[in-house]
Amino acid sequence: MFTVMLLMVFTATACSSGSNNSYTVIHTIDANSGSEKQATHQKFTIGIVPKVMGISYFNVAEEGAMEAADDLNVNVIYEGPPIADAAKQIKVIRRLINIPVDAIAISANDPEKLLPIMLEAKSKGIKVITWDADTLPEGRELFVNMVETESLGRHLLDTLAWNTEEKGEYAIMTGALSASNQNEWIKWIRQQQREYYPKMKLVDIVATDDDPQKAYETAKQLLVEHPKLSGIIGNSSVSPPAAAQAVREARKTSQVKVVGLSTPNLMRDYLKDGSAQMATLWSPKKLGYLTIVLAKNLLEGKPPYDGDDIYNVGHIRVNGDTVIMGEPLDFTAENVDQYDF
Repeated sequence: MFTVMLLMVFTATACSSGSNNSYTVIHTIDANSGSEKQATHQKFTIGIVPKVMGISYFNVAEEGAMEAADDLNVNVIYEGPPIADAAKQIKVIRRLINIPVDAIAISANDPEKLLPIMLEAKSKGIKVITWDADTLPEGRELFVNMVETESLGRHLLDTLAWNTEEKGEYAIMTGALSASNQNEWIKWIRQQQREYYPKMKLVDIVATDDDPQKAYETAKQLLVEHPKLSGIIGNSSVSPPAAAQAVREARKTSQVKVVGLSTPNLMRDYLKDGSAQMATLWSPKKLGYLTIVLAKNLLEGKPPYDGDDIYNVGHIRVNGDTVIMGEPLDFTAENVDQYDF
């Protein structure tokens, strides 16, 4: 009997040593033991869908999501459309539903067009949340927002006003005209201008579809169509560097000021040579990380709460069904080298 027991322990230990499973089988004597239950536990699989693949902002968010996957022992599938298009995003979501995944986190290209597929996912028992860009509330359980929407929109207009002596014509380069988060920021940009900067005038809002080349061509067109332009606000990550490049090439750095939402790595050279004045953002890596944390917590029946201290992220705020990650960061020629993302 003693020999049989030793053989069982040796066999179980040998099997576990070569496994990649995060749970280690120590013994198999008691089939009802906690170790045995952990050994057969199925990992959660979480699908995270960006607006578009291949741009710096969402690449960095993917790094954060995959880091969270390792830390939390979950499977993460990071997949999005090749262009910022709602129809192509729906195809990605359908594929995740058919896998199936346990939860889906979506940065919505179009809040209304995505609603039916999100409701379908929910009907199949999949937890559905949004991150970065929201959809209609009935389509998801919660929205993981980067910063408070009104504060960010107003702040973006402030950063331009500080650099244009609070006067002159300006244009906004947005991502997609249907993106709910960007439309909210535009709403508050306009509100801030009406309330505090009567000598500034919004003359154009143009869409780039989060495509760097389209953003560059659009910026060049703005400079031609609006020769008196004093500033450009880019509210998607590809817009400010594209605008700065166009301004640099047109030799209008003294006339046209560029600010907006983008990463320090994309904006570093433009900030240093004066083609752009300020970039604002949050950490997309932390956003990707936080999204996976909150998705896993929901799967375990643990909703977020105000003031929760999330590892690798910090204290979050919760307002109804919206989680707010934190405050924005401003990057200038003086501090941009302190950041690397």
